[in-house]
Amino acid sequence: MTIYHNPRCRKSRETLALIREAGIEPTIIEYLKTPPAPKELNNLSQLLSLSPEQLVRKNEKVFKESFKGKILTRQEWLETLSANPVLIERPIVVNNDKAVIGRPPENVKVLL
Repeated sequence: MTIYHNPRCRKSRETLALIREAGIEPTIIEYLKTPPAPKELNNLSQLLSLSPEQLVRKNEKVFKESFKGKILTRQEWLETLSANPVLIERPIVVNNDKAVIGRPPENVKVLL
């Protein structure tokens, strides 16, 4: 199990706690420090059955200032998310060929 984690995010911390309470120690990727490459983000979006644009946190300042109202291709969104990881919805939890966004944290229970 892998969690794309932001330790400053309450929902991300709560999701990680639920995983650990289930007796699982996941691989933790602090995606703000180690942003996923576009190819990895493409795989995540496919596992989540979401478009890259649906992974964007639209309330972030960088989105409002630089991307709001713009129409980007799938590849452009993947590159944008990789270059601006603060825009990636969090946390994302992957277990084998399944993934969920831990908002709310209880979403992760389907993977446990």
